[in-house]
Amino acid sequence: MKIEKYHAEHLGIELSGAELAQWVKRYSTIVESKVVNAPAVLGVDAFLRSETLPLYVISGTPEDELLRIVTARGWDEHFEEVHGSPRLKPVIIEDILARTGLARDRVLFVGDAMTDYNAAQDTDLAFLGRVAPGDENLFPEGTTLVDDLTGLSDFVRA
Repeated sequence: MKIEKYHAEHLGIELSGAELAQWVKRYSTIVESKVVNAPAVLGVDAFLRSETLPLYVISGTPEDELLRIVTARGWDEHFEEVHGSPRLKPVIIEDILARTGLARDRVLFVGDAMTDYNAAQDTDLAFLGRVAPGDENLFPEGTTLVDDLTGLSDFVRA
């Protein structure tokens, strides 16, 4: 773990289990606060306010933390379900599809990471990749890309 390694290699401190737990909690609190207070991707708020389709969050973020973030941002009312780690994205997708009866060919996975792309590929879902301006595009050639989510409702309906 990075926290243990940093303390040991750079500070010469061996952390006890309790000390490590305190540092992990402190780090998690800082990261969560930064995410909650970060500007939303352009177009997200308008999309969430206008969309009537069932929407789901599937993330690699720990689920308890993800639920707090979605709630703190006021987005919880817009999503049918919010799922995070430790479950893997393809497992979550298959579970949602099985329970809801959503047609695989009518589902769009919007993501900004290769784990999102891979989950969509593994479960035969259409994929829309978001690459922020100035960021490196890690998606394979031919992937449909956007730099923000303005116009997402129009894209979904097309």
